[in-house]
Amino acid sequence: MTRVRVGVIGVGHLGQHHARLYASLPGSTLVGIVDADSRRAKDIAERVGTAVYDDVGVLLKQVEAVSIAVPTSAHHAVAKQCLEAGVHVLVEKPITVTPAEAQELIALARARKAVLQVGHIERFNPVMLKARSSIRQPLLVECRRVSPFTGRSTDVDVVLDLMIHDLDMVLSFQPGAVTDVRAVGAPVVSDKVDVAHAWVTFDSGCVATLTASRVASSRAREMTVVQRDACVSLDYQSRQATVRRFPAGPRASGEQVSEQIQGGDEEPLKLELEAFLHAVQTGTQPVVSGQDGEAALSLADRVLEEIETNRRRVQTA
Repeated sequence: MTRVRVGVIGVGHLGQHHARLYASLPGSTLVGIVDADSRRAKDIAERVGTAVYDDVGVLLKQVEAVSIAVPTSAHHAVAKQCLEAGVHVLVEKPITVTPAEAQELIALARARKAVLQVGHIERFNPVMLKARSSIRQPLLVECRRVSPFTGRSTDVDVVLDLMIHDLDMVLSFQPGAVTDVRAVGAPVVSDKVDVAHAWVTFDSGCVATLTASRVASSRAREMTVVQRDACVSLDYQSRQATVRRFPAGPRASGEQVSEQIQGGDEEPLKLELEAFLHAVQTGTQPVVSGQDGEAALSLADRVLEEIETNRRRVQTA
């Protein structure tokens, strides 16, 4: 297949790696980058061997696809401009700030016959790729995603910054429709919610409990899935997982058989970009579609609404 002509809009903490990888992947030609910080754009462009464009509209005339890694508050406006130009889009998570904005992008992508992929990168974590086949009909999913404060992504709450990764993953297990959401959270060092806990119940009976914090003393990315015949414990950071299987039936004794899984060294972002390029080249549905991104965002929105309701209740008590 021919190389896809691509651009990167926003080359900050994440976008610089999109540019680096596009410049090296055999399926893409990095045409250029755009960033509000002209000095940084020039530095990154020189590093990866591409051109700097001062205007998104000019870049869009030269490319077939783009990665958008601008602040979340600008996702909708930038992605809309790209899709209206008929350019395929990979937008970093969350897809937008509001579900209504996401729905508009989905409809626009459909009308323009453009690929719209959302950057929920944990879908491409090598340990998840290996462990996913062991996850079937979860009864309980426990997620913990915490980090020390970095000062990045403070334009959104921790639910949209961190927890949304796990909300997307839980939804990808197809646990059914959401029947109840309960959540608490609070600002700590910013004017947004910096720590949050949520409990989500699905009509299958599955319950997901999620913790997200950006004011923790250390970093952790963990998930445990309990189902009728097994328990899967997964660490995204070490790329290790343990699958404990329990014999079923009337003779079940509580004995278990354990299997250790080690994910490979592949860079998740590289796998994500390769999947995007494949979708563009073949016209197939992306691994993480705009609809997937909107579903995770809508659930995150419900979590934030519940947090706000509980905060108001405490303030008026």
